[in-house]
Amino acid sequence: MYAIGIDIGGTKVAVGIVDAAGQLHSQTIIPTDLERSPREVIEEIIETVEQLIQQSHIPLEQLAGIGIGAPGPLDAKKGCITCPPNLPRWIHVPIVEWFKERFSFPVFLENDANAAALAEKWVGSAKESEHFIYLTISTGIGAGLYLDGKLFTGARGNAGDIGHMVIDPSYGKCTCGQKGCLEWIASGTAIARRGSEIMGTPLSTKEVFQLYQQGEPKIVPFIQEVFNAIGVGCVTLINLFDPEKIVIGGGVSEVGAPLFEAVQSYIHSYALNPDGCKTQVVPASLRQHAGVIGAAAVFFKKKGEK
Repeated sequence: MYAIGIDIGGTKVAVGIVDAAGQLHSQTIIPTDLERSPREVIEEIIETVEQLIQQSHIPLEQLAGIGIGAPGPLDAKKGCITCPPNLPRWIHVPIVEWFKERFSFPVFLENDANAAALAEKWVGSAKESEHFIYLTISTGIGAGLYLDGKLFTGARGNAGDIGHMVIDPSYGKCTCGQKGCLEWIASGTAIARRGSEIMGTPLSTKEVFQLYQQGEPKIVPFIQEVFNAIGVGCVTLINLFDPEKIVIGGGVSEVGAPLFEAVQSYIHSYALNPDGCKTQVVPASLRQHAGVIGAAAVFFKKKGEK
C-alpha cells in the first residue's frame, strides 16, 4: 500500500510516493511561486501528483490516499490553510476540498512540523522515543510535539508554533507583526537577510554559513547569536514539555556540529530541571525527506484512526 505525501513550504513543494513501511519511492520538487494565486499553485501540485502516479507505474488500487503537510496557522480538521506568514496570499485556502475535486482518495492535512515529527518517530531519529520534540529550522521555524506516546496538535493543529515566540524585541518586527520572534532571528530566511545586511551584498543562507566556517569576523558573532537564540527556544521547550529528546531538522540544521554543540551547551547551562539539562539534541535522520514521508505518515495515521 502507498500514500502520496505533499510537503508545502515557503520556497518549494515536495511531492512523493511513500509505502506503508515509510520508504520513499519517488519524489518531485517544484518551486513555490508566491506571485501566483494559491489556486494556481495547488493546480500545479495536483498536476505533479498525477504525473508522479503515472510515472510510478503503481496500480491505482495500491494508492490509498494523500497526506499534506503545510505551514500554519491552519485548521487540520477543516482541511484549510488559514494564514501562514511565509505564504502571504494563502488566506483561508480550502486545500483538502480542492484536492478532493480531482482525486477520489481520502485526503488529510496536518501542520508541516507535526508531519515531520511523525516521520522521525516512524522511521527516523525518534523511533525509540515516546516523549520528543521535532524542531524544524528552514524558511520558517516550527515544532512538532510528540508527548506521552502521541502527537500533540492542539484544537486546530497549530500547537508548537515556536517560531513566533518572542526572543529579543530589539531585532525588529517579524512577518507576524510581533517584534523579535525566533523565526525572525534564526530561520534560514532570517540568516540570509541579516547576513546580507552585515556584509553589504546579497547572500544565501548557505553562503552566510560558508563565511561563518571560514571565520569571517563580521559573521561569526552573528551566527553565534543565532545559535544562542535556538538554544533559548530549546530550553523553553524543555521547561514547558520535559521531552527526553529534541530532534532538529530543516535546512539550517545542515550546518552540522557547530549548531548542535552550541545548542547542547546552552541547554546544559540553562534548562531549569537538572535532568532537563541532559536532554539529547540530535539531527533529524530523514533530512530533506522528512516533510514528504511525514505527510504520508499523516495519511497512514489518520486512516488508521478511522
